[in-house]
Amino acid sequence: MSFVASAVRPAARATIASAVRHASTHHKIVIIGGGTGGINIANQLLDTYAREAKSSGSEALKKDDIAIVDGASLHHYQPGWTLVGAGLANKTDLNRPLASLVPSDVRLHNANVAEIDAAANKITTATGDSITYDHLIVAAGLDIKWGAIAGLPETLGKNGVSSIYSYDTCDVAQNDIKALKCGKAIFTQPAGVVKCAGAPQKVMWMAEDAWRSAGIRDEIDLEFNTGMGAMFAVPKYAKALEQLRVDRGVKGAFTSDLVAVDGQAHIATFKQADGTTVDKTFDLLHVVPKMGSHAFVAKSALADAAGFVDVDAATLQSKKFDNVWSLGDSSSLPTSKTAAAIFSQTPVLAHNFHRVAHGKTANASYDGYTSCPLLVSYGKLILAEFKYGGVPDETFGSKFGFDQAKPARFAYHLKKDVFPWAYFNYAMKGQWFGRNSIFRPTFN
Repeated sequence: MSFVASAVRPAARATIASAVRHASTHHKIVIIGGGTGGINIANQLLDTYAREAKSSGSEALKKDDIAIVDGASLHHYQPGWTLVGAGLANKTDLNRPLASLVPSDVRLHNANVAEIDAAANKITTATGDSITYDHLIVAAGLDIKWGAIAGLPETLGKNGVSSIYSYDTCDVAQNDIKALKCGKAIFTQPAGVVKCAGAPQKVMWMAEDAWRSAGIRDEIDLEFNTGMGAMFAVPKYAKALEQLRVDRGVKGAFTSDLVAVDGQAHIATFKQADGTTVDKTFDLLHVVPKMGSHAFVAKSALADAAGFVDVDAATLQSKKFDNVWSLGDSSSLPTSKTAAAIFSQTPVLAHNFHRVAHGKTANASYDGYTSCPLLVSYGKLILAEFKYGGVPDETFGSKFGFDQAKPARFAYHLKKDVFPWAYFNYAMKGQWFGRNSIFRPTFN
C-alpha cells in the first residue's frame, strides 16, 4: 500500500481528488421519488404552468427546472402485484424503465436520497452529491421494513413464505397458493401504517376462492391474522368483510401482529394485545411486512412525530416550510395510502403550488378521498371509496343507487382490466384524475 501511494505524483493526486468531488446542482423544483406521486405531479406541474402561461402570460417552466431524484431503475405498478398473486397478471408487464416515464423536460437524478436539509433548501444523495432547490415536493413513498419481522428476510420466497408486497415474491405467492392442497394457510396484516390496507386480505380472498373452485377448500385451515381490531378501518366495509369472513369459514385473529418467522420449522410468532406471544404452525404463510417513513424523511425538520412530512390536510403544503409540499404515502395526510388517493391529491397540489409560487393563497382542498378495490373472488370486487373520517364517498353508489359494499362484477373488471391500462396510458402522463378519470378537476 505504501509503495502505491508513493508512486502517485502530487499532480496525479490532485487529479484523483478532483475526480471524486461530489457534484452540486440547483433546480427550481425538486421532487423526491419517481413513483406514482412523483411522476404524476411532475407531469401535472408542467401542464399547469403551460396552461397558465397561455391563459395569463405567466412564465412557463423551462427544461430542467424540475428534477426527480430516485435511485430505482424500474417503476412498478404496485397495485398490480395483487393481480399477480392471484394469477391474473404477469409481473413483468407491470413495470417500465423509470427513465422512460420521466418527462423529457424533467431532469432525472438516478440516486437515492440520504438527507434533507430543509433550512438550507438542499438534499444530499447517497452518492454524496448535493441538490439545491427553490421548492421541494416529497413523494418518497413508504420504507418496507422486511427486517422488522425476525427471520423474515431469510425465509421470504421459500418454505411456503411469500408476499405480494415484493416484486420478487408476488408471483411466488401464486405458486404457493396453487401448490397447497391441504394444511394450514395464514395470511397476515401488520399493526400500523400499510400501503393499500385492503391488499393483505385481497390475496387471501382470491386464494380461498381458488381452493373452493378446486374442491379442496375443506382440506385447508384458513386464518387471517391482523394487527388491527377489525377487518377494515371503515365501519361500512368492515361489516361487509366480517360477514364475508364468517360466511366463507375464515378464522379471524384480531390484534394479532406477526413478529417472527421460523421458515424451516414452519412456525409464525404473533404478538397479542396483552403483550404475550403465540406460536402458530403453517404450511403457507403470506406476510405483509411492517412499513414506515424513510429515515431521511423521519430525521428531517419536515417530519411530524410519526416521521411523515407534516402537511396541511387540505392544501398539502408543509406546516413548517412554505416552499415544501408532500403527497402520497410519505405525507402525514390522515387517509388510506393508495394510488387512488394520490390521483386525487395531485391536481390539488399542482393548483396550489402554482398559486403559492406566484404570491397567491392556496385555495384548492383535498377531502381525503381514497379508494380500495377489494378483490373477494374471481369475478367480484367490493369497491370501497371513502374520505377523511372514514366517511363513505362512493362514485357509483351515489350515481346509480347501489351499495358498493356488495361484491360487483363491473368493479372487478375496473381493477383487473381498466386500472392497469389507464395507469401507464394516462396516469403516468399526468392525465388521470382519480374518480374523475380523464377529466381534470377545476378549482375556484
